[in-house]
Amino acid sequence: MREIFGVMLVESPSVIVRGVCNHTRKPVDGAVLVVDALDPGCYDAITGSSAVICSGGGRTGHMESLCRSRGIPVLRVDRADLGQIAGHVTIRTDRQSVTLGDAGSAGQSAKSFAVTPADLGSICVVVADATDVHAVNALPDRVEQVTSFFVREEFVCLSAGLSPLDALRSGPGQAEQYGAAIAAELCTIAAELLPTQRLVMRLLDLRSDDAARITNGVEVGPEPNPDLGLHGARWLLAERHYPRAFRALRARVRERLGPDAARLSFAVPFINDQDEYRQLRRRLGVPASMPLAAFIETPAAVHSVAGFCAAGAAELFVGTKDLVQFYLAADRKNHLVASSYQTRHPAVMAGLRQAVAAARDAAIPVHVFALLADMDHYVRQLAADGFMMCAAELQQLARSLQPEPKHHRPFG
Repeated sequence: MREIFGVMLVESPSVIVRGVCNHTRKPVDGAVLVVDALDPGCYDAITGSSAVICSGGGRTGHMESLCRSRGIPVLRVDRADLGQIAGHVTIRTDRQSVTLGDAGSAGQSAKSFAVTPADLGSICVVVADATDVHAVNALPDRVEQVTSFFVREEFVCLSAGLSPLDALRSGPGQAEQYGAAIAAELCTIAAELLPTQRLVMRLLDLRSDDAARITNGVEVGPEPNPDLGLHGARWLLAERHYPRAFRALRARVRERLGPDAARLSFAVPFINDQDEYRQLRRRLGVPASMPLAAFIETPAAVHSVAGFCAAGAAELFVGTKDLVQFYLAADRKNHLVASSYQTRHPAVMAGLRQAVAAARDAAIPVHVFALLADMDHYVRQLAADGFMMCAAELQQLARSLQPEPKHHRPFG
């Protein structure tokens, strides 16, 4: 049997994952999805897969982050090898390889970690939908430090089968229907919360290249560099009917959840400074009494933390995945510059320390996102109120603390 070596972009609790290859980009439950690169157009195929094999992408790409939340391993191999991977395959996460054929049986990782949930302060868990919240709260030993869950509006759209640009650009009525549909999904997630937990949704941050793959009725113009293009706060300020959709969303949540609607809050994505923050609050009709967080993911935002706090930001979330790529000019989705994308680079750590210190000086809570592989380093280096981590990685960390079952020898 031939073994093809690659690079694990996303780890898994299982050392060995087996399955039949799926090259169709359509959902096949339990299959190993084989695709050139991950994108929102194969969302359903990704979420139903046991593993993914691709030939492009980075550890913190958008869809790779989805896989990390779900514990779906992602192996990147050379493009020349991709077409040869078919039939039954066995992925070894410890060897960073795929074997053509059924080799070995599934096993669980015996990894141990230098941190425990208790070391992380307040934990905000990154999820894709209600099933992730349920899985975290169903852990045999509940993680008491989990105080909140964080979901991206674009993942809510994908989970609900919504095309946001088609809806928002079809008129005010369709925009309101879109807001109501998002609210329904959020209420489903909120139903899984424990009494001490809350939910934060980051407002839509859909880059044009990703939008083009899930939009049918309207044209999405190409951009030379989508990561630096019209998305996040700058898109929210420009999109004509989004404020109407957001008002409908809030109204439906209040109607459905009543007093518990206060346990749902929102965060502004890809924002540079307090001027944009204030403009967006006005445009969305956010009253002074309503909390609105800011997402720190550009160097400009790092330098604007004090301004966000003064402008009324209720809390801050530091998005290290984008922040690393902007500090180091290394595309997080491009495997050719993977060696330059360094999550512990001194410049990155200096920026993180500056953001955390400014927030704490203003007495505003701040959570920093970290991959499990970096968590011990970040905890030792940063005085954050808490950390953000993907659902499956938290489950892996929590399960690593459970004692091994004892095997008693029979008498005689």
